[in-house]
Amino acid sequence: MDHDFWTSRWTERKISFHEGEPNALLVKHFARLDLKPGSRIFVPLCGKSRDLGWLLAHGHRVVGIELSEIAVTELFEELGVSPAIEPIGDFTCYAHGSIAVFVGDFFKLTDAHPGPVDAVYDRAALVALPDAMRRDYAPHLIGLTAAAPQLLVSFDYDQATMEGPPFSVPGAEIERMYGDRYVVELLESAPISGRLAQKCSGAEETWLLSPK
Repeated sequence: MDHDFWTSRWTERKISFHEGEPNALLVKHFARLDLKPGSRIFVPLCGKSRDLGWLLAHGHRVVGIELSEIAVTELFEELGVSPAIEPIGDFTCYAHGSIAVFVGDFFKLTDAHPGPVDAVYDRAALVALPDAMRRDYAPHLIGLTAAAPQLLVSFDYDQATMEGPPFSVPGAEIERMYGDRYVVELLESAPISGRLAQKCSGAEETWLLSPK
């Protein structure tokens, strides 16, 4: 799975992963991060998620990373603002007010790009990556964010029934990837629903990762 896979998904409008409303699990469980107003939230592989607008509306600052420039352009259009656009090394940064989104390769980010963050919200990043890439993703994310607390959404289903993405990332794997640095707590497990339920059955799970 390479850059062309994801850029073509946006070009061809194969974006069934995009939700038209703020994610219900974010709305339900975000308070468990116990953040102060104005906290800075890092959202990896953010697309044009409506979750970003929800975070902004609730008084937080947002920094994201996204491979597709189409997604980021549409994000700011839907927010109704005109961002400042600035090249920064391997990235293009779109910024307005309390939100900044880097366009480029997540794995090329350094901690100097997002800067200090108070928490991570990962709804569609970890599950978007195949196993080999997840092994690199988790430690890179921890390093970028200085092991900031995370609200993480994942799926647990029989991978043989569907190729992915989204991929199955069960609790045992989350514990292996993050357990050395975090207390891993399952907040909710519910049957997979929506369009994904037409392809597989299993559980959609919400996790709180609290730094040790």
